[in-house]
Amino acid sequence: MVARFPASRPRRLRTTQAMRDLVAETRLNVDDLVAPLFVREGIDAPQPITSLPGVVQHSRASLRQEVRELADLGIKSVILFGVPVHKDEIGSGAFDPNGIVQVALRDLRDDLGDRVVLMADLCVDEYTSHGHCGILDGHGSVDNDKTLDIYARAAVAQANAGAHVCAPSGMMDGQVGVIRQALDGSGHNDTAILAYSAKYASGLYGPFRDAVDVQIVGGGDRKGYQQDWRNAREALVEVAADIEQGADMVMVKPALAYLDVIAAVRSMVDVPVAAYHVSGEYSMIKAAAANGWIDHDVVATEHLTAIKRAGADIILTYLARWFAESARR
Repeated sequence: MVARFPASRPRRLRTTQAMRDLVAETRLNVDDLVAPLFVREGIDAPQPITSLPGVVQHSRASLRQEVRELADLGIKSVILFGVPVHKDEIGSGAFDPNGIVQVALRDLRDDLGDRVVLMADLCVDEYTSHGHCGILDGHGSVDNDKTLDIYARAAVAQANAGAHVCAPSGMMDGQVGVIRQALDGSGHNDTAILAYSAKYASGLYGPFRDAVDVQIVGGGDRKGYQQDWRNAREALVEVAADIEQGADMVMVKPALAYLDVIAAVRSMVDVPVAAYHVSGEYSMIKAAAANGWIDHDVVATEHLTAIKRAGADIILTYLARWFAESARR
């Protein structure tokens, strides 16, 4: 005869939804989320991105409407990515005062002031004719130091346009220190830096590259400057270097496939830790849900909660609007 024992304490604390909510260890809310948004030069209506269902390339006007609506839903931060009409060898649109992100930042700052934290991705791959994140050295490789000069100019242009946060994503050595010096030297001491400190050369960025119309000419890759996905300890070295150079926040990208890295970074640092739930992670949910293989809302919430549970304070996600709307229901 099998002895019967009372239900264990964990089981007693799962009996109802209200009870489960009461004792939940991890709480995800709208304040944790940053909405990535794309703004395209030279269009007058939003353009759908096929591989990112529900996401569009915005016109300046539709971006203004979208960010106002997000703010009304409680989303307090957005990050902008630009899609220019013209590209060149050095990515000059990234630092042009009239580049698409800079004019969009001015629009949003005029509309919303400090109501929403305006972040600007700081890289040049969207703006270069070759698709790399920096200036090439003539032999097909990125020239780190020449690229830093471009990043410094882009940071000042973004801050002049109203960015609260510059977010360098190019994974150049020394980028945070150079950007901090440029911002301070131009009077933007209060402009924060969110460093893409542990950005992996992942296969999960495909839909994003569709969104920003980026292809590396000649079929190259970014494995020489982005991190090898097999390495975790290396990420901690990169994070420590960025903090030493003046990063106010650090990021791990992608998120779901790198929960161990998020947890390790969280245990090491005292600054806010961000994680980017990237385009491929988002699109897999959408594709599986469209085929009836998963429950979209359950899995989307599970993904975001896992990222928060791993230690992320801030989550960049294309699910931000969906989550905010769901929270209102």
